[in-house]
Amino acid sequence: MTVVLGGCGLGGSDEVTLRLVAADYGDDAGSSSQKYWDELVSAYEAKHPGVTVDVSVHSWNDVDRKVREMVDAGKAPDMAQIGAYADYAAKDLLYRADDVLSIPVQANFVSQLATAGQVSSVQYGMPFASSTRVLFYNKTLFAQAGITPPTTWDELAAGAAALKAEGVKYPYALPLGPEEAQAETMQWMLSGGGGYTDTVGSYGIDSPQNVDTFTWLKDELVGKGLTGPVAPGDLNRADAFAAFTEGDVGMLNGHPSLMEAAAKKGVKFGMVPTPGAEGESRATLGVADWMTAFKQNGHQEEIGDFLDFVYEDENVLDFSRRYDLLPVTTSAFEVMSGSEQDAELRPFLDELQLSEMYPVGQTSWAEVSAAVKKQMGRAVAPGGSPEDVLGRLQSLAMRAESAE
Repeated sequence: MTVVLGGCGLGGSDEVTLRLVAADYGDDAGSSSQKYWDELVSAYEAKHPGVTVDVSVHSWNDVDRKVREMVDAGKAPDMAQIGAYADYAAKDLLYRADDVLSIPVQANFVSQLATAGQVSSVQYGMPFASSTRVLFYNKTLFAQAGITPPTTWDELAAGAAALKAEGVKYPYALPLGPEEAQAETMQWMLSGGGGYTDTVGSYGIDSPQNVDTFTWLKDELVGKGLTGPVAPGDLNRADAFAAFTEGDVGMLNGHPSLMEAAAKKGVKFGMVPTPGAEGESRATLGVADWMTAFKQNGHQEEIGDFLDFVYEDENVLDFSRRYDLLPVTTSAFEVMSGSEQDAELRPFLDELQLSEMYPVGQTSWAEVSAAVKKQMGRAVAPGGSPEDVLGRLQSLAMRAESAE
């Protein structure tokens, strides 16, 4: 389904400059996403001499704010590759995906990702990169404790107890700190048969399944001292990952970037699907970042032609492989699934089609996610009540939703 661009199809002779703001997936200047975009833009402009694409890359700490400031100042970029899109779509600031993409390109998105990019059944968010979560475990520590990778919560708790007995600092690292608590929370919700929303898309944060899940976490892991010396509400994901790469963590939920970081430190690790209450979890957390196209400057045809090029298999595969991410198109997914070059990513690829996304199509999600980051650690803290914390979050979510 690769789109072949011949440099034609763009009417008129006027010079057009497209401005794209993008997020940086690199760790340093040498791996910065700016290098990827410079190479891609150079290839595109060589075929389209009337079009200039100006790309500015910002860290994930800054990129969403940068775009927000540009939009608020009346100077929206033509395109932005960011973490959320629903607020802009609700204000009618974005082109629909079918306004800019050719039919074959739009139809080629992985179905869950395309659906997650919708507001009121209309796609505005175009998935750009994705990842899933699996359970990482330290093979050396598991061998010392005489345990095997868990498939159920009970096995996970028993394994964590064995790791603690061997003196492992973090038998199971549970990062519910403010950096990314919404991710660990959803992973555990899914493994207990719940989630942030119910089957019709309404918030169900305080569902019986979710209350049971966090009651189990509080009683069977945190309460028994199996999550390490830092309280889950104070443990951030980056710190948990760093501890894993130092050999101090028995197991934790992780995404593909942890593979390279652990391997660089010489950690021997394995990966298995997330354990569930009674067996392997029915679903895993899927995360996507989004390409958006703003209406303000026009350039609809030029934006569409450039994005068709962005989503060619060669470019999707290049980006995914550079940054250990999963492809967002079906054709690129099939290539990576069958390629020995991408064998290390196969556990994540296998989970992608079973993954569930955050409710990013709801404009209230940003407020709900921020509240989860601040409050979720209290649900498993000594004296905390999962039912109370989840109930408060549900009330906040309903208020935020009704205010939209």
